[in-house]
Amino acid sequence: MKHGRDFTRELGLAFQVAEYAIKNKDKLSTKYVAHLGLKSVIANQILRKYGRNKKIKVISHIKLAIPSQGIKYNSGIVNIPSLKLSISFCKSFQKINQIEIDDEYAYVSATVEEKPQYTPQKSIGVDLNTTGHCAVVAVKETGKIFKLGKKAEHIHKKYKNMRKSLQKRGLYKVVKKIKNREQRIVKDLNHKVSRSIVNLAVKEKGGLKLEKLRDIRKTKSRKSFKYALNSWSFYQLAKFIEYKALLAGVPITYVEPAYTSKCCSKCGQIGKRNDKHFKCSCGHVEHADVNAAFNIALISPRIVQLQEEKGFLQAESDTRQKATQRSYATLEPRVFRHGSMSEDLKSKIKRFMQTG
Repeated sequence: MKHGRDFTRELGLAFQVAEYAIKNKDKLSTKYVAHLGLKSVIANQILRKYGRNKKIKVISHIKLAIPSQGIKYNSGIVNIPSLKLSISFCKSFQKINQIEIDDEYAYVSATVEEKPQYTPQKSIGVDLNTTGHCAVVAVKETGKIFKLGKKAEHIHKKYKNMRKSLQKRGLYKVVKKIKNREQRIVKDLNHKVSRSIVNLAVKEKGGLKLEKLRDIRKTKSRKSFKYALNSWSFYQLAKFIEYKALLAGVPITYVEPAYTSKCCSKCGQIGKRNDKHFKCSCGHVEHADVNAAFNIALISPRIVQLQEEKGFLQAESDTRQKATQRSYATLEPRVFRHGSMSEDLKSKIKRFMQTG
């Protein structure tokens, strides 16, 4: 929130304290910077932040950090005595942990109490995608479908082409600014999409189900699909949904993603998927992402069976691979001194070579 004050002097002093902390990591006490004139409650936070972080080498932007003991709250007004600043903050929270202030805004970090989870009456599946809509939501009991975040793909393509053009002209600083802008736009979109999903769950009194996506970028894919996959902020969107759901008391669970896109949401058999088109031998035709969302909402026994078979085959493959590695380790050449090999060992090696 905007504070409407000029803290140029205090920010300048904070910059000097931060520079001192980086150069003198063994002297992180306010007595060493008291002569600069910055309030000790703020100087102490800056010394800790920049003195204890070994990765920070250069300071590009500084904020005034005020801990909870330097903050007073009464009737919707936050008072910071060290800066003689009062801010209106009418939000429901347990306590204020910290406030950071720059030349224009005050950033308030507060602990918010989570609502108790309700018993879900409906099952809501959320399918996250790299192309098309970034999230497709399906309510199993009512058959309602919601497609969200369609412009995410357009944003990525637009900024990809802009960066490509700028790189050809050698404008690398502008490329970095463009990339940061893209990240901010996508983050804002993810916030809006996650809020819509959680609000829907609250309205429907349903529990959210998401795919447990692991090592998604390690999967083999065609060259044209790699950029979409690597620029996909699925983890960020999933985390936004998760923390908003916890605050709203919405139950959220994760399911295994295997076969959710391949199986039919009507009969459970494996169908044919062609891009965004899904068709099953039972006659069911559906948008591929919608079909996956319904499968995520309620995993059919057939999908569970296929997942168990896949897990069994994977475990068997891992066992064979380990056994092969042990065999190779046994056959490694070893150097023995003359007369050091016992007759018993010689006979064992001979039998092994004969039997293979």
